[in-house]
Amino acid sequence: MARPSATATRPRLNRLRVLTAAVALADRIGIEALSMRRLAQELDVVPMALYKHVANKDQLLDGMVELLVTEIDPPATGVDWRTAIRLRVLSARRVLLRHPWGRAVLESRTSRTPAVLGYIDSVIGTFRAGGFSDELTHHVMHALGSRMWGFTQELFEEPAGPDTSGADGAGPTADGPSPQVQQAMLQALAQHFPNIAATVLTATHDDGTVVARGCDDQAEFEFALDLMLDGFERLRAEGWPRHPGR
Repeated sequence: MARPSATATRPRLNRLRVLTAAVALADRIGIEALSMRRLAQELDVVPMALYKHVANKDQLLDGMVELLVTEIDPPATGVDWRTAIRLRVLSARRVLLRHPWGRAVLESRTSRTPAVLGYIDSVIGTFRAGGFSDELTHHVMHALGSRMWGFTQELFEEPAGPDTSGADGAGPTADGPSPQVQQAMLQALAQHFPNIAATVLTATHDDGTVVARGCDDQAEFEFALDLMLDGFERLRAEGWPRHPGR
């Protein structure tokens, strides 16, 4: 009896398998190194086989975002709108922590796939079901912005700094500039921009909770999120917008 060929025993290639492999590969090697050719090698197929399921790299990235969206927890039931939104946003954040490349891909997408639109529609629906007017919901969604996906554009980004390579013991470490260089940078910052320096030096940050470079750690993210949610609730309770003469 003839043994089945490798082709016969290999799992059938489909769009979900392609996207799942792409997500796992990006988790391992980073989004910059991900290519159709590298993905084909991972799946042990010729590159042309991928194009039956994703027409190009943009469609591949759109599909990868779709998979990330499916990892976000569905809306919680039996809770108030504030709790539901908070849980959803923090779930989205956990997804990006699992897939650090997700932020860059989300920011690069110009098209809105059904999965992305469905997530946005669901978040809007939570506000509307919670008693928000359509006009207030519109403004709230603008204020929420990328925080809906679990990340923010941070104010205090880490400076790139000058080239500090050298043999004087002050060269860069694997995690960035050396302590000596960092100290010199802070001193220069304090001299020219004392208010920024004073603010930056007040807090420490847990590297393990960072979505991207900068000060976007979990405590700061939740601090700002809670401030926003409290403000949203105040406006909702006041019946905003309040139109004069009505």
